[in-house]
Amino acid sequence: MRAIITGVGHYVPDRKLTNKDLEQMVDTSDEWITTRTGIKERRILDNDKGTSYMAAKAAKTVLEQRNISADELDLIIVATITPDMPFPATAALVQKELNTTKGWGFDLNGACTGFVYALATASQFIETGKHDKIMVIGGDKMSSIIDYGDRNTCPIFGDGAGAVLLEPSNDNDLGVEDFILHLDGSGYKYLGMPAGGSLLPASYETVKEKKHFLYQEGKTVFKYAVNGMADVATKIMKKNGLNAKDIKLLIPHQANLRIIDAVANKMKLNKEQVIINIDKFGNTTAGTIPIAMSEAYEKKMMQKGDWVILSTFGAGFTWGSLLLKWAMD
Repeated sequence: MRAIITGVGHYVPDRKLTNKDLEQMVDTSDEWITTRTGIKERRILDNDKGTSYMAAKAAKTVLEQRNISADELDLIIVATITPDMPFPATAALVQKELNTTKGWGFDLNGACTGFVYALATASQFIETGKHDKIMVIGGDKMSSIIDYGDRNTCPIFGDGAGAVLLEPSNDNDLGVEDFILHLDGSGYKYLGMPAGGSLLPASYETVKEKKHFLYQEGKTVFKYAVNGMADVATKIMKKNGLNAKDIKLLIPHQANLRIIDAVANKMKLNKEQVIINIDKFGNTTAGTIPIAMSEAYEKKMMQKGDWVILSTFGAGFTWGSLLLKWAMD
């Protein structure tokens, strides 16, 4: 029994925040942002909406594409670091929006690696025969935790969500083939949001000191991200007897264009083997890979039977790679 992707979709807000807009907000420039990140614009969700809104929109797209009811879902997994609220889980709010009470669900916090963590987790439920239909969603409203006075972080992040449907297949030559996942907790101090949890609950001091915003030591994260993503993606190729020519598409986490280029170079891939959309959406954290996968499917960048590698790196530090053989026509 293999877990295969049978549906894929995404949702991004209509509102665009361009580099020119940011020039009016903070000491930066379009040239500075583009050169260092490859980002030209990002999408911003309305203030009165949360991550669940985008996640449900992406999920509905998948259900319509697959022509099935939400009542058929056994499990909903939402990978996010920006839940609508600490509890209940965002998955519960998505389930409510999908107008079903069937199945169960939970949130998974793997930061930018969240979607890959969730996809690997969901594949196990399929392979054991426990479940038949699992909606895996990655999405974040990063604008809710960004300080738009911080020129080092505010240009990088955007809002969006993507989703896939996992189902079983008896064709053992398709679907999720392998994954390699990592966690190194010593990296916690380089990328995160210090306050808002049980260690530093919200207080006048934490708000005043801006500890509810994302914090990042860019140079350190960049170095670890390049090495981590390239290493794990190369390892999963070698482990499965593949080389660069066998790979149809690399779907990398969209954190920084220079990181993506460096990873592709280390994997010896050409430009046609890598999907890049960071210029349009920025870093949507858990949303980057499923959004890019959805766009790649729309653009017919992969066909049934093609080898696809996902590679990502995030706070924690978390990083990982997943190898799959594309199953959709």
